[in-house]
Amino acid sequence: MSPHTPDPAADNCGIAQAAAAVGDWWSLLVLREIARGHVRFDALARELGVSRKILSERLTTLAERGVLDRRRYHERPPRYEYLLTDQGRGLLPVLVALQDWADRWLLGDGTLTGLAEEDGAESRRVRALVGTELPPGLLLRATDGSLRDPLASGRPTVLFAYPGTGVPGSPPEPAGTLDPIPGNAGCTLENRLFRTAWPRFRGAGIAVHGVSTQSPAAQAAFAQAEDLPFPLMSDTGMDLTTALRLPVFRLGQEVRIKRLLLVCDAERTIRHTLFPITDIPAALEDALRIGRTLGPGSTTHP
Repeated sequence: MSPHTPDPAADNCGIAQAAAAVGDWWSLLVLREIARGHVRFDALARELGVSRKILSERLTTLAERGVLDRRRYHERPPRYEYLLTDQGRGLLPVLVALQDWADRWLLGDGTLTGLAEEDGAESRRVRALVGTELPPGLLLRATDGSLRDPLASGRPTVLFAYPGTGVPGSPPEPAGTLDPIPGNAGCTLENRLFRTAWPRFRGAGIAVHGVSTQSPAAQAAFAQAEDLPFPLMSDTGMDLTTALRLPVFRLGQEVRIKRLLLVCDAERTIRHTLFPITDIPAALEDALRIGRTLGPGSTTHP
């Protein structure tokens, strides 16, 4: 078949249809930046370094295909914000999968690991998060069933991302993962250490939230069994992972965030990152020490 001859099978091929909709690499980068909170034309052009003509074409195409919603925020002259639709948010795991593949096979040596090199691409990307403001409107499902903004407490916050804990009454790992993956173990211990240290965080006016890609039900079962005093938040949709381009690895059929700590101020800005983490107790103490430097916070919040 000639490379220019239409393939009739493509009409029934999801990969071909997806490639036709968003396969252009500029379109994928546009989606990446919108997920990061850059939703206006000038901000997108600045972050991407792309010509305004190309950017306008990609935004128009993505909006026409239902991936983006164009909303006017200024009447004269007309100005628009570009927001992900439900269809667009469904592409976030695709972006994370592409990032994971590149981190492992192009920027790494192909090793499947939950760890990272101090001077590697993943570590540099996490360090570059300092000064980043968490995008508004980003909500995660907490263990009490509510949708929460992870930085809505109005006080300094420590977000500790971890690969995944065991679930009471379930096998310890997904089927098909016979060999232990470096960096995956220690999540239950980490949660218990934060539970023990919780009175000191609370006394310092620092909120603590745990984040993983496990389901809300799995997190809730674990939180109840461990009597955790702080909420766990589920990023199954990859909203936070994509917005911050967090490093991940694949365990069986599951994508898991590599262990890291983000220390944020009351204005939703990341002020310090800890990654990679090889000493969990030391990282916890560092997070508490850094959080205390961000100013007093109210202790009236749960």
